[in-house]
This record gives sequence, C-alpha cells and structure tokens, in this order.
Amino acid sequence: MVDKNMSNVSYAQSAQDNYFMMLAIEQAKRGQYTTRPNPAVGCIIVQAGKIVGQGFHPKVGQPHAEVFALKEAGIQAKGASAYVTLEPCSHTGRTPPCALALIGAGIKRVVIAGLDPNPQVAGRGVTMLEAAGIEVKIGVLTEQAETLNRGFLKAMRTQMPYVRLKIATSLDGRTAMADGESKWITGVAAREDVQKLRAQSGAIITGSETVIADDPQLNVRSTQLAVASDQIPTPLVVILDRRSRLAHDVQSDYNLCRCKDTLYWHKDDLTELLKSLVSEHQCYDVLVEAGASVAGSFLSQELVDELIIYQAPCFLGSQARAMIDFQPLSLAQQLRFNYQSYERIETDLKIVLTPL
Repeated sequence: MVDKNMSNVSYAQSAQDNYFMMLAIEQAKRGQYTTRPNPAVGCIIVQAGKIVGQGFHPKVGQPHAEVFALKEAGIQAKGASAYVTLEPCSHTGRTPPCALALIGAGIKRVVIAGLDPNPQVAGRGVTMLEAAGIEVKIGVLTEQAETLNRGFLKAMRTQMPYVRLKIATSLDGRTAMADGESKWITGVAAREDVQKLRAQSGAIITGSETVIADDPQLNVRSTQLAVASDQIPTPLVVILDRRSRLAHDVQSDYNLCRCKDTLYWHKDDLTELLKSLVSEHQCYDVLVEAGASVAGSFLSQELVDELIIYQAPCFLGSQARAMIDFQPLSLAQQLRFNYQSYERIETDLKIVLTPL
C-alpha cells in the first residue's frame, strides 16, 4: 500500500529541488563566457525554503560558486541545503576544495545536477560530503546543466573537444559568389549571434584559403554580451595551412598573421589537432569558421558535434560556392543530422543540428 502522505512529500521535495536547481543554472550562465577553461557553475543556498545565498564561478583563479554563495549566506548556511550545478571539487588547485567549504559551513543537504568527470574530482567530492554525514542527491536537471559545459564534460570524458561548425549560407546552399565575394550574406543580427559562439569557444579553427580570401579577425568584439569583451578569454585561433603559405609576420597583410598567438597547423590529421587543443591548450570548445573544404573535412571525418547554419533568404545561383566540399558517390554515403532547434534572427534563420 502506497503512503499518500509520503508520496506527496516526495513530490513536493522533487518540485522544490527542480526549482532551486533551475535558479542555480541561471547563476551558472552568468559565467559561461568568462570561466574558460573551467566549467561554468552556479550555487544556491536554501534555508527553510528561502534563498539565503547564491553565487557563480566568474573566472579562473577566483573563488568557485559555492564559496560566493556561502559567503552571502553567512551563518544561515548552517543546516541549509545547497544546490550546485556540478559536483563540488575535492582537490586543492588555485582555490581550496569546495566540498570542505560546504562541510565547514554546516550544510546538511547537497543537491547536485551532475558528477564532475574531471579525474581530480570524479565522485570524490560526493564521497567527501557523505563521509561528513551530509545528505547528497545527484541527478536533478542534469541535461539542462550539462548544456552549459558540453566542451569541458566531453574533454574530461574523451580527451576530445566539443566541435561546433558554423556556416552562413543562402537558401540554395551557397556561401560566396564564384569570385569569393561573401560580405555579407546574412544580416547584422545573425553576425552578432556568432559573437556568442566565439565567446564560448576556447579555439577557433579556420583555413588558409579563408584567411587569404577574407582576412577575418575571428575575435570577440561584441558590445551586446552580458559581460564586457575584455573580460572574455581570447580564443586561440588555429589556421589549417598544409602548404605553409602563412606565418607570423608583424608586417603581414592578414590580421591573424600579425597576431603572435595564432597557431598554424600543417598536418592532415585533424583528430591529432583536436586532441592537442585539449591536452596542450585546454581548449574544450572549438568553433570551426572556414570554407567548404575545411567544413567538408570535419564533417566527412565525423568530427562535428554540432552544426550551426545561418541561412539567409536569398539565392546566389549555381555558379556560387557551395557550403561544403563533399562528394558522396551514393545515398548510402550521405551525412544525416537531427534538428535540435531553429529560430528566426531578424531576416535570417538559425538552424542547429547534431549528427545521427
């Protein structure tokens, strides 16, 4: 026989957990452009059903979300519940362990969206909390929380970054006229949206052809983000240059070549490049902004986690350049995707897809 009172209590607790975790996720979003290479994390402290503290991790080297929330809560943290979007750390890095901070503050219950796959944590934060007699609940709004840290989580689990491929195209799948003219196919609002993609990326990959044809800057220069652009870590720019046509030169005609931090990749192996971006540069989110050849290489080698297409309501004609250099010999070789979302951005359409 089911105890209805117990069932009602359980339902009410779950609803409350979901509500406060959603607020913790909103806190985490405040650091999504500034925390790299650390994950974006939010924390809410709740005492007797009321929020007494909240915080987020703003930047590497600064305190984590739990520390800010506990500081705001003060003595009201004793006996309270903490809602955290990622497992509290258990190791001493640039800051002390957050698990110890929660224990020391007298927190009695910790609700966690998901475990941290970082080998330095990987469940040890939960073990530390439980050993101190704290009730721990794991798995509340996990999917929603993980969308903020897809790159970090994938890199910790697989040593590969989360790769987004961005393409701006016409209705007939063209990205430039036959002579290379491409500014601009999409409108101002769509180009501003691309700034968000750059802001959340540790690295941006392009090709030498794109550099020579368009001389892009590939930097974050938006004034419409929630934080000032000078607070956002500068993405590492990687130029795929197998023929070694480009190099650092302060007198270069190209913006990216005048930048001493630009990385040049001369090999064919894109998987090796992606692995090195994780292991050597701590770049966990990678954005590909390049021409048809590079886009086709990433897609055909199944290295794209997310395809983002900005489609303008225009036709450029059959002589214009195709969006992807990909030539399957049969339908069996086609590349298929799932629609994840689509939205209108003023006159353009933004489509987000993931591989089947």
